[in-house]
Amino acid sequence: MADLLTYAGEVLELALSKGGDLGEIFLEERVSARITFEDGKVDRVSSGTDVGAGLRLLIGDRTLYAYSNDVSRNGLLALAKTVSGGVSADKRAYNFDFKPERYAMPVKVPPAEVPTARKVAMLVTADRIVRAHDRRIVQVMCSYADSLRRIVIVNSDGRYVEDVQPQVSFYVAAVASDKGVMQTGRRPIGGAMGFEFFDTEDSEAAALKAAKQASLMLDAAPAPTGRMPVVISSEAGGTMVHEAVGHGLEADHIDKQISKYCGRLGEMIATPEITIVDDGTIPFKRGSSSVDDEGTPTRRAVLVDKGRLVSFMNDLRTCRKMNLEPSGNGRRQSFEYKPVPRMRNTMIAPGNADPAEILASTPRGLYVKMMGGGQVNTLNGDFVFEVSEGYLIENGKAEKAVRGATLIGNGPDVLMNIDAVGSDLGFGIGSCGKEGQWVPVTDAQPTIRIKELTIGGTA
Repeated sequence: MADLLTYAGEVLELALSKGGDLGEIFLEERVSARITFEDGKVDRVSSGTDVGAGLRLLIGDRTLYAYSNDVSRNGLLALAKTVSGGVSADKRAYNFDFKPERYAMPVKVPPAEVPTARKVAMLVTADRIVRAHDRRIVQVMCSYADSLRRIVIVNSDGRYVEDVQPQVSFYVAAVASDKGVMQTGRRPIGGAMGFEFFDTEDSEAAALKAAKQASLMLDAAPAPTGRMPVVISSEAGGTMVHEAVGHGLEADHIDKQISKYCGRLGEMIATPEITIVDDGTIPFKRGSSSVDDEGTPTRRAVLVDKGRLVSFMNDLRTCRKMNLEPSGNGRRQSFEYKPVPRMRNTMIAPGNADPAEILASTPRGLYVKMMGGGQVNTLNGDFVFEVSEGYLIENGKAEKAVRGATLIGNGPDVLMNIDAVGSDLGFGIGSCGKEGQWVPVTDAQPTIRIKELTIGGTA
């Protein structure tokens, strides 16, 4: 990887020998480890180093992509020859005068230097904490993962970028069972850091929260069905904004006309209290990095400003085609994939309302403390989300736990029906899937109240 600068121009020149708008080399080296602990024992330990290269050619609206584990000069020239074979276009001026830009996210404790036994001990402790909380907990699954990713991106616009991107994560799932009813509690934690992440984030606390959630939902009453106000706590993270809104604001969905927000740039799509931001620069958050997977610096991109749609998340292809300002959202799972517009750290910005007052001023409804999984149709914005921890609101108090609730609605409609936005902000982490690729993300929101939403329940 260190020698690429000496022959990058040669590779790109061959790739563009029959024309094209942009040639790009993407090199990646990823050192990773993963440990799963299930049924009271270590289930799997895996670690290794993946090295590879991808070569991309943009010609108008077309993308040609080839990849290989051979990152030598000859290996890259072979990729260049492959992609150039699919082109017959006018040549243009290219810039092979590279001025290297080098970035690296800080890592105090490289995870690869931490003994596996110490990582396993964290999982053993988490398992013990969960099982000790409630005898009705019948299954526990814990996992630990880390990676250190080094990338180099070179393109025919003259960009040469290097970056180092760390990740650590810890996950606990607890299953409680009693009288034919089963409920699951989950807690993931993680960020773009080295092993020092666990100096400030408590894996034992995450385990206890998962156990408490499973037990609580086992004792909960079946959720009611019907339309009612919904208060979503900041503790729930930003699953709602990510799924119901965020995907529809990715520029490739706009380009393909499969988003509810097509043709609405500049329009009011939410109440004035709503500002939605995607920010890849927040220190140590799971979706953060110095640059995206095309070498574009990440930034704080305001998508919805006080209710008005003002921008989309884009990659270089959609940026050029749609005349958008680069947002640093071109992401890929690895060198085996071409980049596409993806979210990073997506959030509804905090408002001015007191979170406690939002709840107290709601006489009846559903209080969502933790969200589960869900589905969304980006074309029309319809969604269905599970509620993994919820409570009935009665006279401004949320004290009666309910299980089996689902939120059924439409993303654009919800944005126009939020009537309270709290001054708090809570973050949740995950891995976002799109076009067969998975990338790390963070979602966030303050406490919000939706005036009315359909609740699917089991009562």
